[in-house]
Amino acid sequence: MCSVTATAYLFNRALTTERFFTEKPYRQLIKKENGLKKLTRISLPLFFITAFAFGQGLPMTVPEKVGVSAERLERIRPVMQSYVDKGQVSGFLTVVARHGKIVHFETIGMRDVEGSKPVEPDTIFRIYSMSKPITSVAVMMLYEEGHFQLTTPVSQFIPEFENMKVYNEDQTEVLDAKKKITIKHLLMHTAGLTYGWGNKPVDALYREAKIREPGSTLVDMVEKLSKIPLVHEPGEKWTYSVSTDVLGYFVEVVSGMPFEEFLQTRIFSPLGMVDTAFSVPSEKVDRFAALYRPTKENGLERTRRPALEVDEYTFFPSGGGGLVSTAADYMRFSQMLLNGGELDGVRILGKKTVELMRYPHHNNRFGLGFRIITDENPPNTLESVGSFSWSGAAATTFWIDPHEEVVAVLMTQLLNNRYPFQQQFKVLTYQALTE
Repeated sequence: MCSVTATAYLFNRALTTERFFTEKPYRQLIKKENGLKKLTRISLPLFFITAFAFGQGLPMTVPEKVGVSAERLERIRPVMQSYVDKGQVSGFLTVVARHGKIVHFETIGMRDVEGSKPVEPDTIFRIYSMSKPITSVAVMMLYEEGHFQLTTPVSQFIPEFENMKVYNEDQTEVLDAKKKITIKHLLMHTAGLTYGWGNKPVDALYREAKIREPGSTLVDMVEKLSKIPLVHEPGEKWTYSVSTDVLGYFVEVVSGMPFEEFLQTRIFSPLGMVDTAFSVPSEKVDRFAALYRPTKENGLERTRRPALEVDEYTFFPSGGGGLVSTAADYMRFSQMLLNGGELDGVRILGKKTVELMRYPHHNNRFGLGFRIITDENPPNTLESVGSFSWSGAAATTFWIDPHEEVVAVLMTQLLNNRYPFQQQFKVLTYQALTE
């Protein structure tokens, strides 16, 4: 893949630019080694770590230079490792950045247990609902261009939603909806749509309609949804739903290009997110992590063909849950948001637009695509008021803390997660801050 000499060269280059991995073995190496001759004995994984910094990732620095304790960061690994050692999780990738520079980067366990393939810095993961913030950014890009207002009824662009029906409060009668679904309702999950996961009459209709059936299109999805009554009046309640999937189709209609193409040309390519897409190309298949779920005995079983998969490596173009990505890509996306819409000279959104997205619009806890921490919705971890975040169905998670200028991403592939490692990762990150 690369020569050891090339590895040493990259490491030496990293040292001169303060872009290097900061975990204990490599910090010791930095202190001890002075010449290229000894550096050639560095193990191959360091090449990937260095590539993470020089490629599509973010620059790395010594934690203490940005007010983080390297020694306290070392507490992250044993906690995450314990889940792998117990056979509860296949593997993890954890990343923390402060002031735009990575201070922690760790790979633990396997991306494919049966194939004995370890998690590596460039492993590709299903991010499921972490697709939602990306889709929300796409919508707000079009908002900035003046195509619509947040209060604009979506039916102006998607006529199928013009005359919606709605269930009454006890779900026994179907009535004409009094309000129209707006763009903001979709961004906030207050449109009256749902996911069909419950036991109400509307849930049965969602299951029968196969809303996001693999092989179908976004047009098919919208047509099916428009024929199902809303679970409540638009704007009345927060109901987690396929709203963001509808926004994916909305982006198609407004932009005049396929949703996937819009994301690629307007977000992924400009930000250098080279591994984020609705499919895994053949040349990257070996990097794609396997998907697992817990067994009754707290073990692991591999899951085949989960929801949204058209085939093993292609997903329904779901704006709410169809993307695959890497930690490096998602760190770049998150850092762009922390920076107020810009990264490395590329501006995706305006500063005020990002502020609007992370404002708590509904019940002091949800913005336009994110969960928001507020004084009235305090966290149970050390997370700051003003932080915004979301997670994915396979236990991936990220958060952005503007107050502390911290961005963190945890990647794994575990459906139906019953363990608290996401919260533990937050605590372990914040306890390492010293300034």
